[in-house]
Amino acid sequence: MKKFVKILAVVMIVALSATLLFACGGQEDTGREKLIMGTNAAFPPYEYYEGDKIVGIDAEVGALIAEKLDMDFEILDMDFNGIISAVQNGVVDIGMAGMTVREDRLEHVNFSTTYAKGVQVVIVKEGSDIKTLDDLAGKLIGVQEATTGDAYASEDYGEENVKRYTNGAAAVAALQSDIVNAVIIDNEPAKAFVAANEGLTILETAYADEDYAIAVAKENTELLEKINTALAELTADGSIDAIVNKYIPA
Repeated sequence: MKKFVKILAVVMIVALSATLLFACGGQEDTGREKLIMGTNAAFPPYEYYEGDKIVGIDAEVGALIAEKLDMDFEILDMDFNGIISAVQNGVVDIGMAGMTVREDRLEHVNFSTTYAKGVQVVIVKEGSDIKTLDDLAGKLIGVQEATTGDAYASEDYGEENVKRYTNGAAAVAALQSDIVNAVIIDNEPAKAFVAANEGLTILETAYADEDYAIAVAKENTELLEKINTALAELTADGSIDAIVNKYIPA
């Protein structure tokens, strides 16, 4: 019996070690501090899965910032709605998820300087009677919860006409199934969703323009200053433009 208990203990230790190694992405501990980025990896081309790896504009910009700060880098995938609180509570160090600076978010976190620009657009089915933004009045609009698209649509068209989903793909699936009449989302993910799903199109008129920035805990002013310095350097040497152009060809 004692022998069995010892064997079981060894098995549990090995399993725990493997779990910890997997959670850290299989990387060795370099002894450096780690920059942990919270994101929602269902927002191509800013963050999405390629196999079991999260890639995209935000993933690469975040990795370059960590390199500039001489830190290891890790990405945690979570619901978009939980990113701000994860930053606020120290679960992650930064939030990068095509995130726009808004007054309600500034009550909880600080934001870096802008590193990319976004455009909110409207996806509809081909042949839809929705041709302009005015035609959205009285229609059921799908959005990703807690995004600017959610906030704008709720304000412009009323809470009763907005249906929230945990990610953009779920909202687009609802559009295809005629559960909603349109989806409001960032232009780049919209293009990816339309390309991957027949019978969808994007309205010609943009819904809203916005700037993307990195969320940092309010008390972590030192990290915010370092990130802004890194962003300035990466902008000046063309690194950020190179990453954006890689995922969004001119």
